[in-house]
Amino acid sequence: MADSEPSYIDYEAFLDPTFSPVQFANTLVTATNNASDSPLDLSTPLSRVLFDVQEIDTHIHTLTTKSALPLLTYTREQTDASQRIVSEVEAQVATLTNGYRRLEKEVVHRYEAAEEVRIAVERLWQTVKIGRAVGRCLLLGRQLEAQMAELGINATTGRKEDHRAMTRASNTLLALRQLFAASRAGEEGEHLSRVHIVSTLQTELITPMEQKLRARAQQVVREFSMSSLASTSTTPSAPTPTPTLPTAPTTYAQTEETKARTTSACVALYLLSPTTQTPDPAAFQPSLLLNALQSYLQTALTSSLASTARALSTLPTLNRTLLEVSARCQNIVALEALLESINPPPHPLLAATSSSASRTALKAASNPAPTADPVSAAAADPPNLLQPLLLALDTSSLPSFFWRSLASGLSGRVQEIVARGGVSARTLKSQRERVKESIRECVVRGCQNVGSGGGGGVGRESRGEGGWEREVGVMVGSVVWVLGR
Repeated sequence: MADSEPSYIDYEAFLDPTFSPVQFANTLVTATNNASDSPLDLSTPLSRVLFDVQEIDTHIHTLTTKSALPLLTYTREQTDASQRIVSEVEAQVATLTNGYRRLEKEVVHRYEAAEEVRIAVERLWQTVKIGRAVGRCLLLGRQLEAQMAELGINATTGRKEDHRAMTRASNTLLALRQLFAASRAGEEGEHLSRVHIVSTLQTELITPMEQKLRARAQQVVREFSMSSLASTSTTPSAPTPTPTLPTAPTTYAQTEETKARTTSACVALYLLSPTTQTPDPAAFQPSLLLNALQSYLQTALTSSLASTARALSTLPTLNRTLLEVSARCQNIVALEALLESINPPPHPLLAATSSSASRTALKAASNPAPTADPVSAAAADPPNLLQPLLLALDTSSLPSFFWRSLASGLSGRVQEIVARGGVSARTLKSQRERVKESIRECVVRGCQNVGSGGGGGVGRESRGEGGWEREVGVMVGSVVWVLGR
């Protein structure tokens, strides 16, 4: 354009991508003014700019006038072509519109109807799932109520107590506990906590029944007695009362019934013991069972210590008191043999990791350590219910624990008797050999396993009279050593 018609305007400068209006204006101002002029003359550069604009406008008008006919022809051709394109496009758009309406009628409307049906079915499925969970919960609650009635709790009939119902009721409670624990999204008990009847069932039936079952099992363990020495230790002329021992069975059938009842109670307490959120068989501790057994041992120790301390102050009652202590130890020996014969029952809440525990046990059996600690091995996979108790008490034998604990408390009581002096202390010192022999007989007699003689007991081998020399020495030393000082 600038080459066809000469012009003084530098079009190249204006078309340069780096053109700056500010720089161009500054160039015009400095070209028409001196730097020392105080008032700048802006009329001259402004006139220059306006003249250039007028020149460009004139040039545009000239070019438009000369090219009007070609421009109109080109515009008409483009308009005709556009109209032809629009007509073709409109036909295609009409076809697409008809196709969309047909698809909307055949697909979209059907999809919307299907989506409504899907939502309805999904909600119905959730309702059915909640209904099934509630029904299963109510069924388990009714089953638990019937089993507790068989046990004799809340029973309205005169039926005989079935101690095996404790195990069945414990498994039912575990099923309920597992159902209530599955409360995450998509699990069976997801919305059970929001159902009023389930909350009522849990607070008014399940929780009280679990507490009663736990109390009944603890009572059975607390009343466990197998020794027949208790029935022969009662003398009407005894001046000092002693704690009453549980009634011991007198026949083979009663002995087996006591064993079976205690076994059911121990299994129930094992199953009812709380588990962690991520159960691991190696880390599981039957806390309820351990607490009940430790309470039984502690009661026997406390009663034996108190009665023996009183008997040492009044020696005429010593033989009867030591006979009662022997009876308590025989009960502990029988309890140890019974616990050793009870295998841990399968725990539903620990079944998820049973396969890994089995692989670990097989690996340990195939590669036994040369210096394995039996107590540590029992913690990983207890073969019976005795091992967790031995691990908790840090001992290798319950009778040994009983005699050593009794001796540790008895030495202080003997020191008190000697420190008080008087007739009791002098009589005790003068009868030192008799007391020593009585205590030795008490320990040996108390370590006899009364449960193995009935034909059904499966327990540890009896050590015999010479197998308890350490316990005899500890018990005799707790009394005689203090008297000999």
